[in-house]
Amino acid sequence: MAAARRARLGDPRAGFRQPAAELGPAVPQGLIRAARKSGQLNLAGRNLTEVPQHVWRINLDTPEEAHQNLSFGAADRWWEQTDLTKLILASNKLQCLSEDVKLLPALTVLDVHDNQLRSLPSALGQLENLQKLDLSHNKLESIPEELLQLSRLKSLLLQHNELSCLPDGFGQLVNLEELDVSNNHLTDIPTSFALLINLVRLNLASNQLKTLPADISTMKSLRQLDCTKNYLETVPSKLATMASLEQLYLRKNKLRALPDFPSCKLLKELHAGENQIEILNSENLKHLNSLSVLELRDNKIKSIPDEITLLQKLERLDLANNDISRLPYTLGNLPQLKFLALEGNPLRTIRRDLLQKGTQELLKYLRSKIQDDVPSQNEEPPVTAMTLPSESRINMHAITTLKLLDYSEKQAAAIPDEMFCAVQSHPVTTVNFSKNQLMEIPPR
Repeated sequence: MAAARRARLGDPRAGFRQPAAELGPAVPQGLIRAARKSGQLNLAGRNLTEVPQHVWRINLDTPEEAHQNLSFGAADRWWEQTDLTKLILASNKLQCLSEDVKLLPALTVLDVHDNQLRSLPSALGQLENLQKLDLSHNKLESIPEELLQLSRLKSLLLQHNELSCLPDGFGQLVNLEELDVSNNHLTDIPTSFALLINLVRLNLASNQLKTLPADISTMKSLRQLDCTKNYLETVPSKLATMASLEQLYLRKNKLRALPDFPSCKLLKELHAGENQIEILNSENLKHLNSLSVLELRDNKIKSIPDEITLLQKLERLDLANNDISRLPYTLGNLPQLKFLALEGNPLRTIRRDLLQKGTQELLKYLRSKIQDDVPSQNEEPPVTAMTLPSESRINMHAITTLKLLDYSEKQAAAIPDEMFCAVQSHPVTTVNFSKNQLMEIPPR
């Protein structure tokens, strides 16, 4: 009798229940009802092996509670439901997604990271409002061409999959701002990457790349580029023209040298440890006015150019485990330097116990050595063969350490030959003959 009555009136508990075969215990009806109001549905970590049909059809089917003879408060007006815009299916056991994903055309966020997906439905390409797609930590071996139709996509996360290549037309995703394809098996990058001019973050780490396309330099918005743990032997010189670049990670590659960075005025962090870099040139460094982190540990660098003291914003300098035997003492004058790592170098002038005392003690020591090197301003220069008619002593420290030939503010009509003789075999990079009475450039 009670059963017949329930059948006639409808079971008042029906709105809170769904037949197990249709939805399964993993998706409570209350969640579905809440999602109709908020436009967001989070089904993460529910051991789902497939997405129930009821979820794909959430905006199409009349809600179960609409059939019930119940009075609705303002909060329960099912007919005022919102289209689903955010669907989180992360950390389940999904091996595939249904083509029915196209029944959710309002989706702006789809998160299916940490599943067991081996392929993607072509219907994904119909989600024209999608802005963020997280497919990371799956078993994807390829990306369907249809995915390239997602013209509004801003964030695409594909890290930790089994991808060996990307579609040639990847550059069609022109609105991408974030792309992560790290921890895959990529051996090259499509040349169409050059079209991704809105990309801000690009992560290519832990792949099998031997080269980067020079066209990557057209990414004028790129601020962060991570190429850690690949097989790069060189970096395209055009990379150095990327004016927006702030963070560059080149660790764990096969680089023998760094590129010069003439245009990277905003570069704040350069990480190039665990390579085979032997020479650090002044050209590599002198334009990096904004650099705060320089990490070059575990290379084969033999010497540090004096121009490193031009990096006035440097806060962290890691030179551990190289072949450096001497340091420019002027390193102690870098005003922002808080961390200096030098262990594992055959330094001749610095005792090992001093290295263990920490950065501040080390910098203090370096500064004290500068004082030893430069004669006191009050001292009378000794009369030697090097004393010039103007009584101005040649600054050999400037010539040998700073590579600077300075004969300025003398009101002289000619530069004495002794100045040029003093240079001899020492290479100088800067000459200062300003504020004199020269009528011509000295022939020497």
